[in-house]
Amino acid sequence: MDLKLKYEQDFQQWIEHHITLFKEKRLTELDIEHLIEELEDMGKSNKYELNSRFTVLLAHLLKWQYQYKQLQDQWGTFTGGSWRGTITEQRLQINKLLRKTPSLKRYLADTLIEAYPDGLKIAVAETGLPKTTFPEICPYTLEQVLDENFYPDSF
Repeated sequence: MDLKLKYEQDFQQWIEHHITLFKEKRLTELDIEHLIEELEDMGKSNKYELNSRFTVLLAHLLKWQYQYKQLQDQWGTFTGGSWRGTITEQRLQINKLLRKTPSLKRYLADTLIEAYPDGLKIAVAETGLPKTTFPEICPYTLEQVLDENFYPDSF
């Protein structure tokens, strides 16, 4: 059986076959090259998810801080419920990811810094406010971003 061909044609079958090989301790038959590739991709996937969650969270924290009061004054009944829901969801998913993969904690500070420019772009696009309205660097600490009770003061 050509494992490389199976990998390219039917990934699920390739996985199932490798599970069998591992269980039967037939390690010499493993497709090492593709196993390494898949393991590396798994690590990248977790980091990508963390970055993506921070990006959305930061965008919503910025919107909360820089547009919430304006919309509340304008509409009177605006409560930011959807924003609050998104902020809560991102924090829950980040915490779940960190529980499942505790080693990601060492990337938190860098990920916060890396995610901010994209979060800023989203906030600018969604609020219509000039980019100069917002800070160039992340105005929140890691602790604030992850704190379920933290909502920045509105201007």
